[in-house]
Amino acid sequence: MRLTIIGSGAMGSQIAMVSALSGHDVVLYDLDPDAPARAVTSLRHRLDRQVDKGRRSREDVDAAFARLGVVSDLESAVADADLVIEAVVERVSVKRDLFARIGRVCPQHTVLASNSSSIVPSKLADASGRPDRFCNIHFFNPALVMKGVEVVRGQETSDATMTTAVEYVEGLGKQPIVLEKEIFGFVANRVLNAVRDEAISLHEGGYASVEAIDAACRTALGYPMGPFELMDLTGIDIGYHSKTERYAETGDPADRPSRSVTELVEAGHLGRKTGRGWYTYETAGD
Repeated sequence: MRLTIIGSGAMGSQIAMVSALSGHDVVLYDLDPDAPARAVTSLRHRLDRQVDKGRRSREDVDAAFARLGVVSDLESAVADADLVIEAVVERVSVKRDLFARIGRVCPQHTVLASNSSSIVPSKLADASGRPDRFCNIHFFNPALVMKGVEVVRGQETSDATMTTAVEYVEGLGKQPIVLEKEIFGFVANRVLNAVRDEAISLHEGGYASVEAIDAACRTALGYPMGPFELMDLTGIDIGYHSKTERYAETGDPADRPSRSVTELVEAGHLGRKTGRGWYTYETAGD
């Protein structure tokens, strides 16, 4: 299968690499023409460390990079794609504009998918001009490691499209989590968001510190990391934009981004990628 990944940030680049490692020919495209090259450099550093630790073979890694290409023109990027996965900012308008462009130039058989963590397919599918060949394929961060992938059927998604998406995920050695009916936030993030919102409420109410709440989740609930640590890892702006989109749709004050999250985003403190979020890190990306 020939894949095109749109967006070369942390998610897009790792989806591209896990696909290439599984034998797919992959093209990586970004609106910023310099971003894919930076992403490939970062991937090489990450995969080289895995080789040094004996987690992957040098032959497999080199073969994967040989299957991973970078293209600076959108039309060329999707010209031969069997599957296109979008992994850009969590804003409906941006995604709809992108899928409208893709739908006009990619082959008729191409399946289109969004990696959105919360935006349901029906919000995007009609913009593509092929809602029957549209679904969500939602990877979790870090995509190179996490086994679960949510595959979400939209209101018009065909059985053939779902089969293609599920078989692709299984071919990566990952576990497809199939949603036969769309719902905002899907499964995992609806659970995580409930925990996150309660954690933020406890912190803003002065009941416990960020560190104490994270420690409670790790040591009493068995979580691998606390909710604030997880927000820093995935990017505080991701949840912020998701909440903003949801609030614009519902008008429900409960869906509005919290005060403390808004303050962090407005200050540019987005988590590990900026060197500061709920916690402070020595350098950006740590």
